[in-house]
Amino acid sequence: MQPNLDEIKQPIENELKIFEEKFRMAMKTKTPLLDAVLKYIVRQKGKRVRPMFVFLSASVAGEISEATYRGAALIELLHTATLVHDDVVDDSNERRGFFSINAIWKNKIAVLVGDYLLSKGLLLAIDNKDFNLLEIVSNAVREMSEGELLQIEKTRKLNISEEVYFEIIRQKTASLISSACAIGAASANSEKLMTERMKLFGEKVGIAFQIKDDLLDFGYEDTGKPHGIDLKEKKITLPLIFSLNNSTYGERRNIINKIRRQTQDQKTIAEVISFIYKKGGMKYAQEKMLHYRTEALSLLNGLPEKKSLQSLRDLVYFTTERTK
Repeated sequence: MQPNLDEIKQPIENELKIFEEKFRMAMKTKTPLLDAVLKYIVRQKGKRVRPMFVFLSASVAGEISEATYRGAALIELLHTATLVHDDVVDDSNERRGFFSINAIWKNKIAVLVGDYLLSKGLLLAIDNKDFNLLEIVSNAVREMSEGELLQIEKTRKLNISEEVYFEIIRQKTASLISSACAIGAASANSEKLMTERMKLFGEKVGIAFQIKDDLLDFGYEDTGKPHGIDLKEKKITLPLIFSLNNSTYGERRNIINKIRRQTQDQKTIAEVISFIYKKGGMKYAQEKMLHYRTEALSLLNGLPEKKSLQSLRDLVYFTTERTK
């Protein structure tokens, strides 16, 4: 059974409420247009999973401090900036069931708002001399950009190997969750070894999280959403990579041609998804996801038992057992 998010939040419930208020205040500005966009962003907040990783990692590594709140804000500002920019890059008109920023205010304003959010986070760290947190986040920004560009380059050729796939998701998705856990530990004044341990923990959780996304896109669960969005965008993910690697030359060429030429056709997408199931791509990806989850959880072994540690374990299960 999937863990309940409200129960997971219990050890840090008060801290999350304080964070929400601090974050809302930080998003206020005297520029009317910018203020309108930022209010719109705040209203459509997500589950706040990444700030939860920050607070729980801080609690597990030591004690939650004022720096933890700033670290959580840093991560959430960066995450929001990347979502705004991603919608422009992907020409997406919807985000979390709402119109995207670029759908309402067009690309130019969306890009500028994303830049503003990123600079807001960097200044928050500099003003408070949180240079260790700034270093962690700056590395995440670099890695996310590199991962996105690597994916674009490989997508054009449709020739992603399993090794390249894992490098892409490590940089593109896992780096942010990894940074959230590292920032949490660093903000609790933990030793460098503990910060590195939590960073590695977050990386493995992030990889498992992305593989779960891949499985959901191919209809591993009934999400109530259309499947095959990755195929429409010609993104080659783990279930497909495994299936292509375990096919004849003719089968491989046929599937690659379908993806290259006809990915907007729902019938073609259904054929490709059927091929992936037949070749065991879904089963393989599921096994890989569980492998990374196990590795992540093993990194928590030996830490002092407390409610926040169990919540951190449950949050890992939540991210890998979700249905959307």
